[in-house]
Amino acid sequence: MKLAYKAYDGAGKSATGVIEADDTMTATEALRRRGLYVAEVIEQKTTAARRQSGRRQRRVSRSQKLKNIAMFSRQLHVLISSGTQIVDALRAVERQARPGPWRDVIGHLRTRVEEGSSLSDAMQNHEDYFDAIYCNLIAAGESSGHLSEMFDRLAVFKQKQLKVRNSILGAMIYPCMLVTLGLSVFVMLLLFVVPRFSTLFETMGVPLPSSTAALLHISSAFRHFWWAILLLLGGTVFGVRYYLRTPRGRRFRDVLVLRLPYIGRVARSLSSARIISLLGVLLAAKIPVLETLRLVRGATGNILYEELIMQAEEYVSRGEPMSQAFGDTPLFSPSIYEAIRSGEHSGEIDQLLLNVASFLDEENETIVRSLTSIIEPVILIVMGILVGLIAICMFLPLFDLTAMTQGQT
Repeated sequence: MKLAYKAYDGAGKSATGVIEADDTMTATEALRRRGLYVAEVIEQKTTAARRQSGRRQRRVSRSQKLKNIAMFSRQLHVLISSGTQIVDALRAVERQARPGPWRDVIGHLRTRVEEGSSLSDAMQNHEDYFDAIYCNLIAAGESSGHLSEMFDRLAVFKQKQLKVRNSILGAMIYPCMLVTLGLSVFVMLLLFVVPRFSTLFETMGVPLPSSTAALLHISSAFRHFWWAILLLLGGTVFGVRYYLRTPRGRRFRDVLVLRLPYIGRVARSLSSARIISLLGVLLAAKIPVLETLRLVRGATGNILYEELIMQAEEYVSRGEPMSQAFGDTPLFSPSIYEAIRSGEHSGEIDQLLLNVASFLDEENETIVRSLTSIIEPVILIVMGILVGLIAICMFLPLFDLTAMTQGQT
């Protein structure tokens, strides 16, 4: 197979080219015999292959990436704890992975480690898989000599994240199906059923109530100007997405989500659990408090929580307890504040935060299930009301016609 390489000679000059070899390891050895220091060896692909690889890369969902990372962490924990060297462990995990983008990532990590790079530095080249928190925890494990324990913590943490994500997605599948079905039925009624009644009413010459006339106008607009409606919807979606990417739009979105009835409670609970879990994992790894807060701030996902963590950073930088920033805010419940404050006094804040995070994760599962149990009947009721309104608007002229006929007889 043809492999493209990037290397450096003894004078430090870069050298690139293509080499024939059975695999990347064989190519690396051949280049080293030439006196080159290999930086990267990858399979040379044709244009069609690169396009196919790009499409495959885009199809990798966040859930799949999270699942891969959780399994990767668990496998390395087992292998390293049994005395396997890191390079051999990566090689074993690479052989088990299916061909695709994820296997290529593991292969690149193995190559970099073979060349003398640390695992945490190699991971920083794949930010779409390994975020700053993951890389810092691995770096802490490498420096402390407890890499196996760090992989164990990361495996537990990623599995919790995956469980929460899957529970939310699973709970929202049925409501989304109901909404899609309801909208489809509503559009089909306007496009195919209502026009038949319109022809009937014109033939009979019956005076139409205002509600029926309005519905007929809406149906006519859908049938004759569907392209304009689609353009309007597409432009609206594009405009909203563009606005939400701006700082002002992001703040509006984050504030709105937290203030929505019931949904805001769920969002606050999920964000609190994520932040508390990250704080516990990072502090348990003996990462300094300021560095921990900086890493957590970049992973909150909500600008209000980012500002709260920034406030905590200011308190800690002045030598004050971190818990003071969480004492008077609706973003965290009083019980979380008391837990953080008690942990600071006892010196066991990391374990206490992990226990609180486990409790919040269990509570969030119950909250999400109860939310979906409320959403589903609401969707069904709205669907019934829409269909009922259409039916009433269509049959009102027939009722009037029957009343007029009976009055004439």
